[in-house]
Amino acid sequence: MEKKIVLVGAGSTSFGPSTFSDLYLSTVLVGSTIVLHDINKEKLKIVYELLTFENERLGNKFNIQWTTNRAEAFEDADFIINSIEVGDRFSLWWQDYEIPRKHGSTQILGECGGPGGNFHAWRIIPPIIEIIKDIEKLCPNAFFINFSNPMSRVCLAIKRATKNLKFIGLCHQIGFLNHHLPIMFNKKLEELKMTVAGLNHFAFLLGLEDLAAGKDLMLDFNVKAMNYFKKNENRFEFSTLTFEIYNRFGYFPYVGDNHLGEYLQFGEEFTKTQDMIDWINHTDQFNQSIYGLIAHYYKRLKKGKRPKIGPLFKEPSGERAIPIIEAIITDKNSYESAVNLPNDGLINNLPEDLVLEISAKVNKQGVHGVKIGELPKNIAALLRIEASIQDLCVEAALKRSKEFALACLAIDPNVGSFEMAEDIFNEMSDLQKKYLPKFR
Repeated sequence: MEKKIVLVGAGSTSFGPSTFSDLYLSTVLVGSTIVLHDINKEKLKIVYELLTFENERLGNKFNIQWTTNRAEAFEDADFIINSIEVGDRFSLWWQDYEIPRKHGSTQILGECGGPGGNFHAWRIIPPIIEIIKDIEKLCPNAFFINFSNPMSRVCLAIKRATKNLKFIGLCHQIGFLNHHLPIMFNKKLEELKMTVAGLNHFAFLLGLEDLAAGKDLMLDFNVKAMNYFKKNENRFEFSTLTFEIYNRFGYFPYVGDNHLGEYLQFGEEFTKTQDMIDWINHTDQFNQSIYGLIAHYYKRLKKGKRPKIGPLFKEPSGERAIPIIEAIITDKNSYESAVNLPNDGLINNLPEDLVLEISAKVNKQGVHGVKIGELPKNIAALLRIEASIQDLCVEAALKRSKEFALACLAIDPNVGSFEMAEDIFNEMSDLQKKYLPKFR
C-alpha cells in the first residue's frame, strides 16, 4: 500500500538501521515513498546511498528520497518517524550526568530523569516543537511517531503545543519483558498479553494473560518473578533497585535499574555508580559500532566492492514503529504492550494533562490506550511526584521561564534545594548555551 513515510533524523545510528530493516521486511508498505531527512547532509547522503543500493538489490521495493529541506520532506506525508538528537549526544550526556553530581545531586544517570534529564529535555523540546509546527502547516493529517528522549517530557510538550496532531511515543524498554516472559512461562511471546501502565522508564506490569487458555497469569508471575530475576540478575536490566521496588510496592517495574533509578531519591542507594558510568560507555560504544559498520559498508560500496551482507537485519528489530503503521493502514486492531499516549481519562488518579506509557490497541482510527481506571495508590503516589516535575520542566521549555526551570530542578528528589538548583543551572547554562533555550 503506497504511503509517504518520512524519517526525521535519518542519520541516527540509534534507530535508523532498525527502522530501515523493519521497512524492508514489510509486505504491506511495498511501493511506498521513504523520505530520509536530516540536517547533517554528510551522514544523510551516506545512509541514502546505502539504502538505494539495498533497495536495488531487493527489487526496488520503495521509492527512496533524501532531503535536508523539511518542507520538501513533509509535503503530503502520511507518517513521520522522529529520532533526532541535539549536538553531540554523548558529550552532552556526560555533562548531564557529571555536573549535577558535582554540585551534590544524587541522580544516577541523567538521561531522562533527574536534573540531567531536564537539561536534555530543554535542549530537544524546542527543535521538536518546530518540527511539530511544520507538520501542522504542511501535512496536518500525518501520524507522528517519536523516538527521541526524554520520551515523557518530549511527548508532553508535543501534547501542549498542538491541538489535533495524531502522535505516539515509542520506547524499547518493554523488550526486557518480551525476552524474559516467554522463558518464564515456556510460551511464545504472541501467546502472552501484558497490561502495563506508568510513565516512560517508570512503568509497571499490572496484568499478564495466557491468551490461548484465557488464564490470568499474574499470580503465577508473582510466585516466580523474584527467584527468576535474581537468578538472571543483570546490572543493566533487573537488579537490586528493581527488586527493592517490587518488594516494597508489590508491582514489577519492567524498565531496568538504570532508568528506574533516575526518578527516585533512593535510586543511588540501590545502584552502583560504576554501573551507571559503564552503561553510558556501553551505549556510546554500541552506537559507535553501528556507525562504524555503516561507514565500513559505505567505504566498500564507494570502492565498487558491493557488500554481500548489508546493514539491514534479517529479522524484525523489535521496534514497533513499522508494525504500528501497518496496523493503522490495514485496520488490524492489533495490541501493543507499551506506547506513550496522553492520559485522556485512561488513569483516573494521575493528572489528566500527562503522557502515560500504557498498553494500547491499534486500528485505522489510530492508537488507543487501554483504560486502567485507578492505579494502586502507592504506585500513583510515586508517579505523581515525577508528573509534577515533568509539568514544570515542559512549561519551562515552552515559556522559556528561568523561574520554572529553577523550581523544576529544586523540587526534584535528586536535588532538593534552590541553592543546588542554581549552581547546577548556572554551570550547565554556560556549558550548553549553544543548545538551550534563552531562559528569561
